[in-house]
Amino acid sequence: MRESIVAAASAAATAEQYHKLPPLHVVQLGLVPYARALELQRAVARARISGEIEHDVLLLLEHPPVVTLGRSSKAKNLVASPALLSARGVELFEAERGGDVTFHGPGQLVGYPIVNLRGHKQDLHWYLRQVEAVLMHALASIGIPAQRSEGRTGVWTDAGSKIASIGVHARDWVTWHGFALNVSTDLSYFDLMVPCGLAGVTMTSVAAELGTGAPELATVAEIVAASFGEIFSRAPSPLEPAALAAMLPAA
Repeated sequence: MRESIVAAASAAATAEQYHKLPPLHVVQLGLVPYARALELQRAVARARISGEIEHDVLLLLEHPPVVTLGRSSKAKNLVASPALLSARGVELFEAERGGDVTFHGPGQLVGYPIVNLRGHKQDLHWYLRQVEAVLMHALASIGIPAQRSEGRTGVWTDAGSKIASIGVHARDWVTWHGFALNVSTDLSYFDLMVPCGLAGVTMTSVAAELGTGAPELATVAEIVAASFGEIFSRAPSPLEPAALAAMLPAA
């Protein structure tokens, strides 16, 4: 009896602590063209910088097939010609995020955290390691041990395949861009490039690692949101896209 009372008291204390955490607005957007998502990120970031949006925001979505070029991109790392990209229905964008070339497409969970680091730690290297920790925590909870690779940003499986990419940008200590976790992604798209400029890297996905028992993207999104809240000490709270739009100043 005493043990059950102690357990109940502990659970109540944990719940009380959780409700005292600042909220994390989690916005599920579905399939969004890259240009539209980039415009939204920038608008949310501006509102976070100005204080018009009071709390951190996590945008979760998928993109139609698109190749993006980060600030460190080298031309040689995009193997496919513009004609080949067009033939495969892949858009091409330059982005202000860090990193080299990467792919986004259906079956990949893309997360764009709009986080004010003044409320956490004003250190971008710390932030990158925290985002890696979020993804490793989420993957571990679905049975995929994952790790960092020394000197390289992102998340790898224990077998050495890359399962998630990260590239961020920040202004006034507010972040945008973010991470891409391959859930059921068509990995053949990565043959169009040298992913993240890493010659010889093998890309993998949740589906490739777990087979037929792999969770759906929507389930993975919920797990990642919970992991983000835990790692960043925030309380994830669902926010409808229309409610987010209402927080933004009129264009």
